[in-house]
Amino acid sequence: MDQISELLATGEEILDVEEESFLLFAQDIPTNNLGMIDSRAQSVEVSIHGSEYTIHQSPALLSGHRAGGTTGAVLWKITPLFAEWITSPTNPLWTTTLLNQSSTIVELGTGISALVALTVAPSVRHYIATDQEYVQRLFRTNLDANASISSSASAGTTGNSKGKSGKGKGGKASKSKQASTNSNPSAKAGNTSNISFTTLDWETDQPGQLKEECIPSEATQSDDNDEEEETDRGFDLLLSCDCIYNEALVSPFVRTCAEICRLRPPYNPSEAEQGSRSHRRPTICIIAQQQRSPDVFETWLRETMREFRVWRLGDDVLGEGLRGGTGYLVHLLLVK
Repeated sequence: MDQISELLATGEEILDVEEESFLLFAQDIPTNNLGMIDSRAQSVEVSIHGSEYTIHQSPALLSGHRAGGTTGAVLWKITPLFAEWITSPTNPLWTTTLLNQSSTIVELGTGISALVALTVAPSVRHYIATDQEYVQRLFRTNLDANASISSSASAGTTGNSKGKSGKGKGGKASKSKQASTNSNPSAKAGNTSNISFTTLDWETDQPGQLKEECIPSEATQSDDNDEEEETDRGFDLLLSCDCIYNEALVSPFVRTCAEICRLRPPYNPSEAEQGSRSHRRPTICIIAQQQRSPDVFETWLRETMREFRVWRLGDDVLGEGLRGGTGYLVHLLLVK
């Protein structure tokens, strides 16, 4: 069994939109309100794998009337749960070595917290966080404020496990592309120089140059050091945490996900089983979301299944925080 097949075995492929929606929304769902931890606090404390992070946020910005939305101005409940899950040494992305110290990751709708970037980046080559321009100042503040915590916390998670090597939610955004840090492929644990922030408007921007703009040296490297390989503009993993809440943004969000994933070839099980080196690994897409509106969820799933094959990850790999009945969902996507 190849590594991706091993990963897919941890979930259940979704074949029918209405059946999946009924299954998920017919069960009792905990009341998480909108899903913010504390929308009035200037900062909140969260714990990831026993390490405490201080996340600065902007209640004033959240309550403003900025065109394009302000939901990324505060920390949402699902984010610490997702950050803890994605960095667990038992997460199948790590145990299959699909993620390792050579991996590059891109996140959509990162918000101000930088929490997923802080926890994941020490175990990979480079992490690109994208959102609207208005979140960048607080994103960088949180990155700097928690860098030392990220350094100490990384010692017991992900890349060191078992010796393996390693919300702005779309809408209108600034057209400028500005990386918050420089690329450093050999970044040590806790060194946030391998985290970049850039703006990405799901409705107007083309994501094909993300890698080249943020980590140009990485974009020119070949997976097998084959001189005949064309430039790899793609990513090992695409993440999005709680970006699905507005029906109007579903289509541009899904389209952006598909465009990023198509920077690499789609998954071909027969080639993977034969160990073919003629193509790079496909981009794995992980979408985490809070259960809110069944209508919005169905819209997202229907749109997604036109472009992707979709698996809902099982309780045995999601753990207590994200398993069924918590009000949160995690789906794995592979572009068609």
